[in-house]
Amino acid sequence: MKKLIACLLLIISFSAYANMVWPAVYLEARLFSWWAISAGLVIESIFVLKLFNLPAIKAFIATFCANFVSAVAGIILIPLSGIAWEIFPGSIFNELFNMGTFNPITWSATFIIACMINVAIEGGVYQKLFKLPFKYKSKTFFWFLIANAFSVGVALISVFINPLKL
Repeated sequence: MKKLIACLLLIISFSAYANMVWPAVYLEARLFSWWAISAGLVIESIFVLKLFNLPAIKAFIATFCANFVSAVAGIILIPLSGIAWEIFPGSIFNELFNMGTFNPITWSATFIIACMINVAIEGGVYQKLFKLPFKYKSKTFFWFLIANAFSVGVALISVFINPLKL
């Protein structure tokens, strides 16, 4: 009997959380599409090639590794950042402007947070694994933020062009 009650409580609990969706989840789904990954690798490889003066193959390998680590960490970090945004300060904006979760402010914050998370993680990979002169609070950081804005932007724009069907 205890097992039956526990199972019923789990089912009720899962159905309650299944409807909880926010822009970070939509964006994360698109970040893992083959064309967004391909576009991101090409765009970011060009930046790595130019900013670090690397041969094309080494630039691609470094970019691939950095993006792989970023993607694995992003599976957790991007949705968590979306939850953190929704709790605070997103709830304040939603109340202040009488908006729901899917509003321009939240989409913009999701985009910026995703770019910052990616740059922070990828920068660590460039520093630690490849011993490249990536420095936070530098022009290099800024240029990688631009590169990630392009690659995350591709995924974000696709959400509006061809919305997810959940």
